[in-house]
Amino acid sequence: MVELANFIIGYPKGCFMKLLIILFLSVSVLFSNEYYSKVAPYEIRELSSNVSGIVVFSDEDMLGKVLSSKPFIQVDNELDVQELADVEKKIIILNDSVTINRNILSNLKKIIEKKKQNYEAIKNLKVKSKVQKDTEFYALVSSQNLMLSTQKEINSLNAQIADLQLRDAQLNKSINDKSISAKGLTLYSLAVKEGQVVNIATPLAKVADVSKALLTIYLDAKDVTNIKDKIIYINGKKTEYKISRLLHIADSKSISKYEAQIIIKPPKIFSQLVKIELKNKDEK
Repeated sequence: MVELANFIIGYPKGCFMKLLIILFLSVSVLFSNEYYSKVAPYEIRELSSNVSGIVVFSDEDMLGKVLSSKPFIQVDNELDVQELADVEKKIIILNDSVTINRNILSNLKKIIEKKKQNYEAIKNLKVKSKVQKDTEFYALVSSQNLMLSTQKEINSLNAQIADLQLRDAQLNKSINDKSISAKGLTLYSLAVKEGQVVNIATPLAKVADVSKALLTIYLDAKDVTNIKDKIIYINGKKTEYKISRLLHIADSKSISKYEAQIIIKPPKIFSQLVKIELKNKDEK
């Protein structure tokens, strides 16, 4: 080391700078295939509210735990539930009315057919007076008008039912959106508490998919070449993992670097820093 120091000190200034550059480049080449990454959950989702209302329940005890189908956030839905019950009753009543009117329509068609036969039978008879013929004609037309009126009533009822069915769907969606659940995901954070008023797009919580883990690294251009053939070492241990995703466009923040991701099995503890090495098959 002393000899190296004396050698450097005795080196001409210009040659010394060149030596430093050569040493720097040599070290960069030697270690450029080593990267570090934090072990992150495979996915973190931010849940936002689709509705407005007051939060009546927010389960802080589930933080860090895997969620079930049971809601962990509940927005007040009392009025929606009441209105939905009323809407469903109205739909039943209107459907019954449609059925009744269809039966009336069926009977009217039979009556009209009979009156039509009666009118056709007497309209050319000389023994029947004009008054008698007109009476049969008016009875026929009256029944036909009643049939049209009944059909109009059925159409109106069907339109009301269609409107109520739309409202039924809206209420069901609102009730469903006010019960926040994320089965199989881990509750990462809660953004609301009981008693808080939320509106559409208000952040509610973050949930994480920890069934897999994700390593993100930013590759040098030379490591992008034949990347699929590289052997990946994690913390010095050879693995069977491969680059799962690679952006061939340089990162906007890490200039001249290319984002790559490796999907791995989930660790017991996330967020640890690991060393990643990319080696050729003939390297050890």
